[in-house]
Amino acid sequence: MKKTVEFLALLLFLTAASCGSRPSDNNYMVVAYVAGYRNFDFSAIDAAKLTHINYAFANIIDGEVMFGTEGIDNTDMNVKDISSLLALKEVNPDLRVLVSVGGWGWSGNFSDAALTDSSRNRFGASAARFVRDHSLDGIDLDWEYPNHPGAGNTYRPEDVHNFTLLLECVRKHIDSLAAEQGRRAKYLLTIATGASELYAANTELGKLQQYLDFINIMTYDFHHGASTQTGHHSNLFLSSFDAPDGDATERAVKLHINDGVTPSKLNIGIPFYGRAWKGVEPVNNGLYREASSTGAAMSYIDVLQALADPAFTRYYDSSAASPFLWNERDSVFISYEDEASIAARMEFVKAEGLGGVMFWEYSEDVDGMLLNSMTQGLTGK
Repeated sequence: MKKTVEFLALLLFLTAASCGSRPSDNNYMVVAYVAGYRNFDFSAIDAAKLTHINYAFANIIDGEVMFGTEGIDNTDMNVKDISSLLALKEVNPDLRVLVSVGGWGWSGNFSDAALTDSSRNRFGASAARFVRDHSLDGIDLDWEYPNHPGAGNTYRPEDVHNFTLLLECVRKHIDSLAAEQGRRAKYLLTIATGASELYAANTELGKLQQYLDFINIMTYDFHHGASTQTGHHSNLFLSSFDAPDGDATERAVKLHINDGVTPSKLNIGIPFYGRAWKGVEPVNNGLYREASSTGAAMSYIDVLQALADPAFTRYYDSSAASPFLWNERDSVFISYEDEASIAARMEFVKAEGLGGVMFWEYSEDVDGMLLNSMTQGLTGK
């Protein structure tokens, strides 16, 4: 691995590259996904450092947005959570609170909801009603698998265009709601997008972006819970150890921009968790090697405990701008992000004129170290 000086050179390069139109230091977005199933005290959220909170998740039931009886991890999503998040506006009056619909487990009904004019209007009306009834500032759609089965979901080739039509319909309904209420600020409509060429090929990013206020790119899980090859799961650039067609945050951003998305509407995603592989081939300190396990999700507090364990050595892949941990004795590899790699990403956001950053998920942070790295990198505060 290359030395720390090369990381500093990367920061200087990205800073020098910063030019042209971009958000001011006070206008970058910092979007936190907050899981409603983590038994987390929402009053502990450092609201002053956030611009938006996306509450995860609402479901689609009978074609409508709602909190259903089916929870996640035996925990129900509920209106009391929303009230707790809205109370954070006492700390930060500019904070915007949205609900995120769908996600990994609940994207299965999007294809049906988007299928016809009638189904789209039913969904759009329910989205506006949900926003109104819960005093939200908008809605975030996390349809993770348009025209793709994903987690065994319903899908159709029509999804590609129907997604655009669905967003157009939701925009119409929430704009009408704002007009009826005489609301000065419009309601927000955002989406979470995949970082791969597969996702881009199955959506009309350039067309649908006209209905959106911003897009949160899920630039993580590049190597994930189904991968038996180790690797960075949220690298900024393509690693020199990776295959030429590998994934990287920079590539995902270019995919969106090349498809017609305005850079200032794009937020890159950062994971507040790691991934660990066991039984790893002891070559290149375990980086991009075969393993006997897949990349299991790992809480950030467990990452820090591994970092403090003498059996693990921290390395920094300067080509990817990402750290990793290698335990040669036990053949364990851990991919994660830290304060140094987040600093590089914030410089990338500024250099590329992007909108900001989002992260999954707030409760995973430890003593605010990752969130503080973001705000420090974007605003110097």
